[in-house]
Amino acid sequence: MGWIEFGRDDATSARIATLAEQIAHHSNLYYNLATPEISDVEFDALWDELKSLDSEHPQLRRVGAPIPPGSVKVTHRFPMRSLDKATGDDEVAHFVAETTAHGRRFVAQPKLDGSALSLEYRRGRLVRASTRGSGERGEDVTANALRIPNIPDRLSWEGDCHVRGEVVMHLDVFREKYADIAPNPRNLAAGSLRQKNIDSGKGDASDLAFHAYDVRFVPNDEKHPDSPDALQFEGDSESIAWLRKVGITPAEEVVIEGSDDDDTTQALLAETKRWTQERDTAVWELDGVVFKLDNLAKRELLGQTAHHPRWALAWKFPPEEATTVLLGIDWQTGRTGAVTPVARVAPVVVSGVTVENTTLHNVGEVERLGVSIGDKVRVVRRGDVIPKIIETLGPAQVSDIEGRFHADGEPFTGDLPAKTPPQVPIDCPECNTNLELDGAFLRCSNLSCPARLARSILYWCRALEMDGIGEKLVDQLCEVKLVKTIPDIYRLTSEQIQSLERMAEKSATNVMNQLDATREMSLDTFLSALGLPGIGPELATAFAGEICTMDALIALSEEDLGRLVAIEGVGETVAYSLMAGVTDRSEMLEDFNRILTISEVAKTEAPSGPLVGLSFCITGTLNRPRKEIALQIKAAGGKVVSTVSGKLDFLVAGENAGSKLEKATRLGVNVLNEVEWEAMLQP
Repeated sequence: MGWIEFGRDDATSARIATLAEQIAHHSNLYYNLATPEISDVEFDALWDELKSLDSEHPQLRRVGAPIPPGSVKVTHRFPMRSLDKATGDDEVAHFVAETTAHGRRFVAQPKLDGSALSLEYRRGRLVRASTRGSGERGEDVTANALRIPNIPDRLSWEGDCHVRGEVVMHLDVFREKYADIAPNPRNLAAGSLRQKNIDSGKGDASDLAFHAYDVRFVPNDEKHPDSPDALQFEGDSESIAWLRKVGITPAEEVVIEGSDDDDTTQALLAETKRWTQERDTAVWELDGVVFKLDNLAKRELLGQTAHHPRWALAWKFPPEEATTVLLGIDWQTGRTGAVTPVARVAPVVVSGVTVENTTLHNVGEVERLGVSIGDKVRVVRRGDVIPKIIETLGPAQVSDIEGRFHADGEPFTGDLPAKTPPQVPIDCPECNTNLELDGAFLRCSNLSCPARLARSILYWCRALEMDGIGEKLVDQLCEVKLVKTIPDIYRLTSEQIQSLERMAEKSATNVMNQLDATREMSLDTFLSALGLPGIGPELATAFAGEICTMDALIALSEEDLGRLVAIEGVGETVAYSLMAGVTDRSEMLEDFNRILTISEVAKTEAPSGPLVGLSFCITGTLNRPRKEIALQIKAAGGKVVSTVSGKLDFLVAGENAGSKLEKATRLGVNVLNEVEWEAMLQP
């Protein structure tokens, strides 16, 4: 394998695509597999960077991850949204300024570090328990949930409701029974909930506890006809008290109310300081504090984004740190061809967990840190997962690695490596294809690379919900070269599948049935499953509504750029990403077109109205909810964005507009008050 020098080009589109892929990958590891590879801090950094580069990217509107194959799927009657996050005082102050027009009374609850769970009660009886999953669909874990001691199978109220909360494990129980088989209580709680066999060794659900943070009542026109009417509460604090009354254990709550914005902000910050001080003595793993507007009716007015409600904020504890020595760097190839460095470090205990590996993200990160093998480095860890190297502290000494122990208790016996600059591979570590340096990223351009092929097939199968085709089967298919491209899976025979390890006739029949069921699909479904870099389900639908047919997709050229960029939410970067993906996969698309039936999608009607071609951002406190204003803008043909840039046409600003108003003024963006904006709607 050869090596190349560092370099940097303008590769924003490549960075966006890689960030989206990494976020999807790590969401699946965290929410579904309970085997995270990066820390909360590191995940948040990926999220924030993607948001800064493409604030409208569909990945930012997704919560959790699609549930894995083989699971019983449950569509959430009330989607389980994520929460907006904060780590600094200024972010808390901004949250207060954005919400206090609707009230200054908040409920604070500790942010338990466990596994999210939804409990569905009908006529007071527990009928289903499901994980968060993607936020829209989760996995049925009712059998294990019923074994959790403080989850009642019947409430003292005989109505229909959905209770959401967090499943956690008491730290004393974890230390006494499980410290030698699991890295932390969070992973164990998630594994215990999802295990199919209670003797699997993943943990006993009877050692878990459930703490609620929310209840939603089924509307009267949808509930069981014999159930009592849906309950109505004015405040979240009332609903929490009701949960406690009917037999559900809520997370500890504190009601906070201030006299003005500054007083309210200081009261919320005092609560963060209290929990920071009490964190080490808490009986559960915590990773912050959640603040929620108490008034439920006002919450409806504030509304929510596709990712999180505007009336809640998750404040996270500051990260924890340790120092260790960088022993080496390995390189791994991902689905989009990005080759990323993984650091091997001398064992170090951070927050009670021994860590020996951490990601370095990309070549650019290695360059930015100026890190060399043999350096002493500072690592940060929160969220009980692999940490991030944040600083290089210079050449290590022998004393920096002495007396260290591996996670299994065996002493570390490695030598201190000589200080050596990191070597960046020229060839793909999986297929030896010459790598391209794409800005801060190394990329393998070989679509048939074993690492890329297997991950692309898995992405395709999961997008189309082919549960019978899992990772082990895909690895076997690629290893014995039965498939060399994604379309090849549709050429498989039952006999070929049965010839593989652990694949009997019944399993092979199941796979063939699922393949047959996906031989026909619409263009938007096809584009979404294809998994082109940076093109998620929402963008796939938008593109399909403009392109309409498979033949037109295959024939895309530079001449189509204008009409693609005209699609709402699509800029030149995303449009070029689509065209490059199509060009790179031209033979594969032709093959798909021969082997599958991909139906036409009706053309999306062009927007019309007085605001066509104009973009708007909304900020501050206005007389009407922002959601209502945004809907009016879209109905009039305008485009609504969440960030201020030089390309923005208008900022609609109310009171307490804050940083967005300052930025708009600095960039020369037109600023409208509510009256001026309403005048623009007039024909």
